[in-house]
Amino acid sequence: MFGRFAVIWRFSLMTSIVPARDRSPLMSDASHAIRPSQGGIRFQHAVGQSLDGAQRRFLALLESMGLDHAVQLTQEVDEGGPSVRFALLDTYASQWAPDCDTTQLCEKLGLDSENNAEDLEREIVLAMLLGPIPFSFPSYDELASAIRIRRNVAQGGGKTVLAFDTEEAERPTDCWTYSEARGFTLLPGWPLIESLKKTTQPGASGKLYSFSCYRATEYVVLLGIARELAECNPSVFAQLQTQWETRALMAEEFQSTFLREHGTLAHPLPFHYYVPGDRLWFRNPDERSANIEGYEGSWVFYIGGGFFTNFWKPDQHYTLTSKCVELFHWRNAVVQTAAGKLQIDENIVEERVRQSLRNPAEVAAILKTMMRLREPTGIYREGGCIDATREYVRCVCPGTSELVFPGNVLPLPA
Repeated sequence: MFGRFAVIWRFSLMTSIVPARDRSPLMSDASHAIRPSQGGIRFQHAVGQSLDGAQRRFLALLESMGLDHAVQLTQEVDEGGPSVRFALLDTYASQWAPDCDTTQLCEKLGLDSENNAEDLEREIVLAMLLGPIPFSFPSYDELASAIRIRRNVAQGGGKTVLAFDTEEAERPTDCWTYSEARGFTLLPGWPLIESLKKTTQPGASGKLYSFSCYRATEYVVLLGIARELAECNPSVFAQLQTQWETRALMAEEFQSTFLREHGTLAHPLPFHYYVPGDRLWFRNPDERSANIEGYEGSWVFYIGGGFFTNFWKPDQHYTLTSKCVELFHWRNAVVQTAAGKLQIDENIVEERVRQSLRNPAEVAAILKTMMRLREPTGIYREGGCIDATREYVRCVCPGTSELVFPGNVLPLPA
């Protein structure tokens, strides 16, 4: 039944990991990062089908991707009942992603995830199989939707080009309207998917619209979810359309409705571990420049192939190195306006980054400072820019969807 898969039976008592962004003390390096012994992709509490059914369908997917020879299958029983977990065999994990460094996967395996959707999905599955914390799904359908949403987010993030602005915001006036109480909402008759594409992808509109990086990531996530819901769960897609005709969900309300966190400050993910479609935050560890609005840090997506989104410059995606170098030089580009206000001069940042990237010794010194776990909010001592967590989308399928929309109910004041 299992073909070339290694099969292990395990009976264990497993503790669930509760995301908590700032509840734990700083870990100064990666020595306390979660180890991959219990990670990978897990089916648990299968809904609408047997656990065996989810297992068989995933085995067929792995075979179609040419990954069946490289995967270990573990059947487990814990306090929640039986589950089955898939992970890469150690031999392949150490070759393809040593120390859980998934940024090397495309180069090592010859994948073109930027131009080939099948390669992108293959990279997504491989990175999830390498995960040090299991990605748990109640059904195979939820896993398949999660893969497609990650593909949508990675592809949409790579195409997104906007105008950076922390004070002004604009949207296409033919499909959006704005009020302080409701945010940007859709005008009657405008479909959500096309409106989001027109707003975020200049190839569709020919114009760049002003965004902060945080709000930009919400639009990319929303578009990725909407595209999947339109296919797999039309009734929830209709609710999503109605929600954005009524009131936009933003910031913490958006995050709690659509996303979950992977990892914690107490148990951070490895510094080079990313799955295409992850939303993540690079923190600015320099207190002075971090107090300038818009430069507290940088919200991005990992889009695969070792690259992160750059919403402001088309076809100039960041690598982990170039992103760290850019954030480092924010501290060297603080200027004061005639009115006495501090701001960042982006021309200085660009020139300093250019100079640094020509000097390997300087890059190494910068990375030594930046490639550390970030400190909790409000603390600036010896931490770096790397977050402990990544964010990904909740379950969306009929019968297992976790999406609950508040409609026109306003969020409680902070």
